[in-house]
Amino acid sequence: MSIVIVTGSAGLIGAEAVRFFTGKGMDVVGIDNDMRQYFFGEGASTRWACERLCRDFPSYRHESVDIRDAAAIDAIFQRYGKDIAAVIHTAAQPSHDWAAREPVTDFTTNANGTLNLLEATRRFAEGAVFIFTSTNKVYGDTPNALPLVELETRWELSPDHPWATHGIPEAMSIDQTLHSLFGASKVAADVLVQEYGRYFGMKTAVFRGGCLTGPGHSGAELHGFLSYLMKCAVSGNRYTVFGYKGKQVRDNIHSHDLVSAFWEVFQAPRSSAVYNMGGGRFSNCSMLEAIRICEELAGRPMNIAYQDGNRVGDHIWWISDIRAFQRDYPDWRQQYDLRRIMEDIHEGCREREPAL
Repeated sequence: MSIVIVTGSAGLIGAEAVRFFTGKGMDVVGIDNDMRQYFFGEGASTRWACERLCRDFPSYRHESVDIRDAAAIDAIFQRYGKDIAAVIHTAAQPSHDWAAREPVTDFTTNANGTLNLLEATRRFAEGAVFIFTSTNKVYGDTPNALPLVELETRWELSPDHPWATHGIPEAMSIDQTLHSLFGASKVAADVLVQEYGRYFGMKTAVFRGGCLTGPGHSGAELHGFLSYLMKCAVSGNRYTVFGYKGKQVRDNIHSHDLVSAFWEVFQAPRSSAVYNMGGGRFSNCSMLEAIRICEELAGRPMNIAYQDGNRVGDHIWWISDIRAFQRDYPDWRQQYDLRRIMEDIHEGCREREPAL
């Protein structure tokens, strides 16, 4: 039986990958030690997701291991060896705000942890496909230099700009920009994954994600934009908008659509592939637009506070140009537009917290 290793297996993308690949008849070994609770507090713990995976999928095996522990990672990979068909690496410290609190924790998790996994794959499962969830934060704040125009509910790229129709491509530079410490640690991991593909001939793919979302997200104020926004809409808790008049734009991709893209790569892998991946022009919104949808679904006004100052390195406008992936994998289709994503998150929020 082919084995798939999924790191961050109780997180949003990791848990979706477990469900998807077990559904394809594969055995999955998950690596997750609930560092999200350490990063964002008890309310963001992924324990509930881990328990659900262990209960619902008999072929799922869970390893509560820290990806920074090279010896423990090696032991797992050595145990399964060449039966490992794919490594889906989603584990990370995901917040640029939090990274400034503990830069060493951020870097060792994101960069060193990725190196440990690449080395274990190279030594024990060199034929495996290695898929990495990077981030659009590798571009730093360069997108903020794009010519933007202010509309009633959002910022938008000037219609005269060549990227206006499809969004930002992989051609954007990652140099000479303010990344945030989180962005820097993810750049290191991103480039490592590419280099292991080029230098060692491994089958690697990097997905530079926009706003990855879905009902399985344990949203927190510092990470998980739509999930945390919906949680506040349902609970009545205050939500704070940081800067840009609430008109900052993100493209949003459902976890299922992203993992289905992983499946396409698994079936026809390349080496050192790099893809911007998000909702693109198919699914995107501003903060103000997302608040309006949350209020419609929750059936009441939200408790919103505004702060003029934006987060360091935060993007004013981001929409991914996903055509590079579509050219390489033309059979892939997005199934979840913005409204369907928001309805799914609302249902998941009510399911986990029925008293709200």
